[in-house]
Amino acid sequence: MTGFDTVVHLVFLGCAVCFVIGLHLMNAPASARRGNRISAAGMTVAVITTAVVLLHDGHITRGAVIALTVGGLAGAAAGVIAARRVLMTAMPQLVSLFNAVGGGAAALIALGDHTASTQAAVTGVLDVVIGGVTFTGSLVAAGKLAGRISGAPVTVRFGRPAMAVLALIAIGLGIWYVAGADLALTGVEVAALAVGVLLTLPIGGADMPVVISLLNAFTGTAVAMAGFVVGSTPLIIAGGLVGAAGAILTKLMADAMNRPILAIIAGGYGTGDAVAVAAGSGSAGVREIGADDAAIQLAYAGKVVIVPGYGLAAAQAQHEAVALAEALTERGVEVSYAIHPVAGRMPGHMNVLLAEANAPYPQLRDLEESNPEFARTDVVLVIGANDVTNPAARRPGNPVSGMPILDVDKARSVIVLKRSLGHGYAGIDNELYTDPRTAMLFADAKAGLAALLTGLHAYAN
Repeated sequence: MTGFDTVVHLVFLGCAVCFVIGLHLMNAPASARRGNRISAAGMTVAVITTAVVLLHDGHITRGAVIALTVGGLAGAAAGVIAARRVLMTAMPQLVSLFNAVGGGAAALIALGDHTASTQAAVTGVLDVVIGGVTFTGSLVAAGKLAGRISGAPVTVRFGRPAMAVLALIAIGLGIWYVAGADLALTGVEVAALAVGVLLTLPIGGADMPVVISLLNAFTGTAVAMAGFVVGSTPLIIAGGLVGAAGAILTKLMADAMNRPILAIIAGGYGTGDAVAVAAGSGSAGVREIGADDAAIQLAYAGKVVIVPGYGLAAAQAQHEAVALAEALTERGVEVSYAIHPVAGRMPGHMNVLLAEANAPYPQLRDLEESNPEFARTDVVLVIGANDVTNPAARRPGNPVSGMPILDVDKARSVIVLKRSLGHGYAGIDNELYTDPRTAMLFADAKAGLAALLTGLHAYAN
């Protein structure tokens, strides 16, 4: 091993350390941004080092340098523009598109790098299969999240048997490829692309947070396989970390919904965006409240817990929510946010929204931290959350049975800020809305929170 090789290996080791440290820092909202920067810096150094190695070894032509430079600049520009322009409500579908890009890129590496090594051929087949499923599956998931494809389960006739046949074809062609038939790998990729579509279409909107996490794990695994194909240590380490982290998060998300991962993959759960049910005094068992009365109730409270949901994200009302919390805190009210693991449309959706609005990190509490506090809470303000607060989960025989929920109904009083009595993704009524301690404030989240803040200031003056 030459001195150059030693330096390269040490640099790659440093990059791997950056990946691990960055992932660790992402465990907490307060350090997540720093972790992202450290990981990005490690990957930047790894890419530059790889380019230096290719040039040093003479494995890259002048035309390839131009193509890689143009492609890299175009991809970087597209990433920056997409990241800056995307609305927080559209972040889940952007994450799905990034998953698709990662999986597709990993599959292309294996398709373009035919090798005589049996080990590399086997990992190449796995790369193509996982990357192909990830690519089309992520595109379908992004379409569902964006509303371009129905969020309800889409059943394809003979879809499951077709997937089984395609899987057998992929296995057969994969064995043929390992035996030396290069063209067989293209057939494996076509089968994997079809499986990705058939696998994701039947999955309903309620399972989308788990699906995003699962596809993220697939992307990481595909990248790790690509690393084995081309002998890239940074790709193997980075892909392994992403795959492992995604798999752990998928398990945690599935547990938060009390649904086995295999049941999620089987699909059929969730109805997509529910049709709104009009609000009005004729709604049986529902008690309405005006913004001024709700503001006074919040002002008199000693402890308030805010429960954000997708309605908050859809209205882009995170800044109004934080402003209301700050106004209550200034009045001496103890305020915190209770965040369910599957609130919103992707893991951490609510945390990201509130962090963007500069909510104090110590006020962000997860389900385990929040539930013991509800019994001593004066007012819970639920903003656009539905299934994650439904007491029906404590009873068997319905779509949310056994799902861990935020026990908001144990508080002294509950105010639900929502546009209507429409269903959540599970497609059932929320029993919280008819609880005697619950009052419904029917409004768009952004306008409703602004009205509450105005009422609070008017009361204070």
